[in-house]
Formats: sequence, C-alpha cells, structure tokens
Amino acid sequence: METITHYPYIYFLYKPNQVLVYKIQTFEYISLADVMEKGEWSSYALQPSESFTAFHHEQHQPQEGWTFWMEQEQLYLLVEMINDYIQQVMITTTAQAVHIVCSEAVAGSLRGALAPPKYVIGFPEDLSIGPLWKLDEERGQVFRHEWLRENINDGLDDFVNDNHLKNTIREIQDIPSHLPIYIWYGHNAEEQCGLRFFLCLLRDKSNDIILINTGEQNAINRQWDIALYDKKPLTTKEHLMFQQQWQDLAQTKDVCRLWRHQRIQGVSENHYDSVIISILGQLHHEQGSIDFIQTGVFLSELLVRMEEPPNIFFLEYRVRTLVYSGEFELKGIPKSMRHYQVRLRQKTSLA
Repeated sequence: METITHYPYIYFLYKPNQVLVYKIQTFEYISLADVMEKGEWSSYALQPSESFTAFHHEQHQPQEGWTFWMEQEQLYLLVEMINDYIQQVMITTTAQAVHIVCSEAVAGSLRGALAPPKYVIGFPEDLSIGPLWKLDEERGQVFRHEWLRENINDGLDDFVNDNHLKNTIREIQDIPSHLPIYIWYGHNAEEQCGLRFFLCLLRDKSNDIILINTGEQNAINRQWDIALYDKKPLTTKEHLMFQQQWQDLAQTKDVCRLWRHQRIQGVSENHYDSVIISILGQLHHEQGSIDFIQTGVFLSELLVRMEEPPNIFFLEYRVRTLVYSGEFELKGIPKSMRHYQVRLRQKTSLA
C-alpha cells in the first residue's frame, strides 16, 4: 500500500480513488487491538485526474459514512507502517528515567509504585520458554513465533503477539540517550533471560544503565521501593559480558530454560512431565477415584505444588502433549485450559 507522510498525518492509498488519512495523536505505539481507537481516521476521494503524490487532505472534504475492510495480515502491515513513522518522529519523553521489567503485569505494579514522572516498559513475552535463536533479528522473531503459534495456547491472536513484541523492541531501542535506564531482575529464568536480551537491544546506546537485583522475591509481589536495593551501574566490561552471554543463548534452540547455579540452563521440553504426571496421580489419590479434573484447576494445583513452576501456558502445552502421547485421557476440546478436562489414562487388560 502506497503511503505519504505529512506529520502528524499519514496518507494510505487504500483504493485507486480512496485515500485513508491517519492522524497521530499520541507517541505511544499502536497495536492491532487499538488501531482504530488511537489516532484519528478519515477518508477522502481521490479525483481521477489527481495524483496520490500530490494529494493534501486540507484541500478536500472528508467522505461521510465511509468504511474500509482489510485482511488481518494487511491490517498488521498498516499498523507496522504507522509505528515505523511514530518511531521516526518520536519526541523526547518527559520522564527522568526509564524502567524495564519482564511482563506487563509486573510493569503495572511498578507504575503504581513509582512517583511521577515515570516511564516503565514491560516486556510482553516470557523468555524462559520458547526458542531464543536469533531473537534480536527478524528471522529469530519469526522462528520463535512459529513455535509459540504451534504449541502455546494463550488465547491471543498471532498477529497481536507479533505486533506487541516488535512494538516493545522499538520502545526499548527508542529510549532517548540522555535518560538513565533501570533494569529490574531477580533470580529466575524469565528475568535472567530478559536481562541479557534487553542489554543486547541496548548495545549501541550510551545511556547509563543501572541493574536492580531483587533477589529471590516473586516478581508480582515484589517490593518496588527503589531505595531498598543496591543500584549497580553497569560497567562496559559487564555489558560486554552480558552481550556475549546473550549471543550464546541466541545460538540455541532450547524451548525451556532454568536458572541454576547462577547460570541459565537449557533443559529438554519434557523436563517437567514426570512431575506433572506425579501431581495428577496425587490429586486422584486425594479424590479417592480417577475422575476427570478441569485443566485450569489442575494447572493451578501444579503452580502451587511445584517447587519452581514454569510459565502456566508452557505447563498447559505439556499437559496437552501428555494427552497426545497417551499418558492422559481427555474430555472436551483443548482450545483453552477452561475447555477440557484430563485424568491419568486407566490401564486396561485383556481378559
């Protein structure tokens, strides 16, 4: 689709005789979910004798009662074009520092705790699961999302997930050079992987980078008072060390990682299967019978009973895999953890 930019407007040649005009109203990146809500849309007729390159909407009357329809993939590309332009004209934030954390839920907690002005970036994906191969490159992002699409059932649209990741990478790379950057992390695989990925994305930045190690605290229930922690400025040597560690991770195709002995350790994707089977057996024993258990309830029990549980959607993936392999029986349709039940497959014998 042909485009022309006249800040704060972007023109899209939607049809040979129709121009869509998008007005940027905020410097927040948009997603598929809010493309029609953030910004202002209007439509104009392009006269047969008029060139698109010479079009200026101020010289035309907007159409009334107009509509447009696009395939999701086309809409995704349109969103990418808008975000690319927002990136080009991004103004300096009024914040005094930038804080980066793993997960948007954690980012919400931190935003509530910090005094304004505040600028918090929450990374939308759990990097303890799924491939990390070449993730700092487009091909690696495609590779990762193919695996997630085929295996992880989080209920979100594929294009939304992909768009969200790219927006967050943009947001990190677009941090103004004069702002100090605080990266919060703890002793868990998700945040240790995230730390190394963030520092890879920031490899060409001259900002002061401060690491805040929150230790063994659970991320959601973490104490967010920055005065409680040692604020360790990152040295050039340390930054290079973390970058090399990321490069090592980015050569692997593991889909599950643990934090063990102060290092990130890749394990086989069936690493948790024996524990999952054992806990389902425990639940049957407590039931007094081998009845079907709603998968969402079972996953909640796994999170409580496992010593260091992984991402809940990874657990659900392994439960489905155990169904497919014949270890578990299935009742319902596994389109989400709420829609099916499982139990241990009962042994049968030939009379």
